[in-house]
Amino acid sequence: MKTALITGITGQDGSYLAEFLLEKGYKVVGMVRRTSIINLERLEHLQDKITLVQGDLVDQSSLMGLLREFKPDEVYNLAAMSFVPTSWQQPILTAEATAMGVTRLLEAIRIVDPTIRFYQASSSEMFGKVKEVPQTEETPFHPRSPYGVAKVYGHWITVNYRESYGMHATSGILFNHGSPRRGLEFVERKISMGVAAIKLGMQKELALGNLEARRDIGYAGDYVRMMWMMLQQDEPDDYVIATGETYSIRELCDIAFSHVGLDYKDYVTRDERFFRPAEVDLLIGDPTKAKEKLGWVPETSFTELIQMMVDADLELLKAGKARLNLAEITTVRI
Repeated sequence: MKTALITGITGQDGSYLAEFLLEKGYKVVGMVRRTSIINLERLEHLQDKITLVQGDLVDQSSLMGLLREFKPDEVYNLAAMSFVPTSWQQPILTAEATAMGVTRLLEAIRIVDPTIRFYQASSSEMFGKVKEVPQTEETPFHPRSPYGVAKVYGHWITVNYRESYGMHATSGILFNHGSPRRGLEFVERKISMGVAAIKLGMQKELALGNLEARRDIGYAGDYVRMMWMMLQQDEPDDYVIATGETYSIRELCDIAFSHVGLDYKDYVTRDERFFRPAEVDLLIGDPTKAKEKLGWVPETSFTELIQMMVDADLELLKAGKARLNLAEITTVRI
């Protein structure tokens, strides 16, 4: 039985990856930060199957301790300050966790056991002001947010440890990916929950920012499968994980509202508060390398993803299980 350590296991990707690895017969260890309240909502159905331990990317000693205790074969670093707008509000904290945290984890692996295979969650936000469309593994980076800058550092330090120490360190440059477990601060989940609330008469409108912004959005369940596939290769490398298609926020709204028999034009309003200080250009990934070298193909279409999310949020609200203040949906940034 292999052992995998997942940082950021309480997040969307972490929960899907934990499920996937359990199905593969792994022992799964999830690292969580020591906080007054740990949100285990996404892991409720897995808690008796995984081991949760405390650790922090800003504390290298805790990382080394976990590696020595659990002796993982693979480490998946999914932990980060992952909400882009917050990175402008907390740029230093973002750098500590999303950038320097990668170095601390890689250094801990190098010291404790350099044969551990390492996956770094890189991001399409690294491309920012894009130099070419679509973006490949060779496209130069020009990040447009503190989060994007921190991710660039994490990406290159992973390459550096791979080249300097011969470590099996791989980065997946993931483009946007959602699911019913996506946080409400992300636009696709904000929309799916808003649609569900409007359909049930619990909300009258949905305030959004730039409706013309386009994103390459896939299904998180497909993307975590690719993370695992990367670490099964004989040689480490970097891969773009994307659908190769983009949709505007306006098109996303149309699909979501149409799914419940509504017209988005009757409910969506534009609010300047939700525009980014610096919008990224057209982010569309070219997953050719992943498809050709690893045989990866996304299985869930964009329309299927959005409809899945709306259906899930309808069920949550009907059952009274949505743990949120619906008013927050119109105030978070996107």
